[in-house]
Amino acid sequence: MRPMHQSAIIHTVQNEEPKTPADLDAAAPAVLLAPRLAQFAAVARLEHITQAAQLLGMPQPTLSRAIARLEAELGVALLARQGRTVRLTRAGRLLLGPVERALAELARGAQAAREEADPATGRVAFGFLHTMGTDAVPALLRGFRTDHPGVRFQLVQDYVAAMLDRLRAGELDLCLVSPIPDDPELTARPLDEQVLHLAVPADHRLAGRRRIRLAEVAREPFVAVEPGYGLRAITDDFCAQAGFTPRIAFEGEEAETLRGLVAAGLGVALLPPGLVPRPGVVDLAVTAPRTRRAIGLAWVTGRPLTPPAEAFRDFVLSRRGRLLDHG
Repeated sequence: MRPMHQSAIIHTVQNEEPKTPADLDAAAPAVLLAPRLAQFAAVARLEHITQAAQLLGMPQPTLSRAIARLEAELGVALLARQGRTVRLTRAGRLLLGPVERALAELARGAQAAREEADPATGRVAFGFLHTMGTDAVPALLRGFRTDHPGVRFQLVQDYVAAMLDRLRAGELDLCLVSPIPDDPELTARPLDEQVLHLAVPADHRLAGRRRIRLAEVAREPFVAVEPGYGLRAITDDFCAQAGFTPRIAFEGEEAETLRGLVAAGLGVALLPPGLVPRPGVVDLAVTAPRTRRAIGLAWVTGRPLTPPAEAFRDFVLSRRGRLLDHG
């Protein structure tokens, strides 16, 4: 199946200069100076300590002591007092530019963090199976956005192990996965079961049947998704239950690609139902073993979700037993 295009909010950053993080030990300048930089900037802008204290909502003596400590820590005079007003010294002017840029960057970061978590317009980073990308996920998004039209999504399709790694790393909020992970770091809730059919070429010896046992194709070449994908692990497991190891002739990443390989007579495959019949392919029901895969929603245990991510999680969980209903 064709992967869904990732949301337009995903930006690719190229040629960005590497940023070296500031030292954060107890004696580092950033640690010592940061609490007083905004106070210094306010005094520098207004050139008046009393007015700056009023702007910051703090007593004037407290602000004066803070600026004095800042000067003592730097070992330079930043302000020249002239009665009730102050003027920046040359050292003060050298410090003010970087301080203003740092404060502006901090303000932008704080705004971005607020926007990310805004219940009405925040962003949800959502990972899901490739095979869910053409029907189940669009239906979920359409249903959720009925009541949350402003929420934005970053949509990620990948194989299960990679998505769960990104979930643990904090790059994703939620993942729609199969098989359902058994990991104490993750909380996972089952949502639905999906029947997997055996797809065979239209001229295959079994194509006239409606039902088969999986063991009947033990010697057939299989086409399958690559190792690491949940569907591959499930295929291998069902074949093991049937008493054989599948002979994989071709590997791919998308279910529709595999259907094309089946149609070309290159093998058989265990696949979820297609949205529309594929010419040259016949889907057979498997009676033994019971070829169904559990689909669930996972998130990191104990990690708070932002309000929009929490709302989407609750919506998806409300679709339990109806995840695959797209009408």
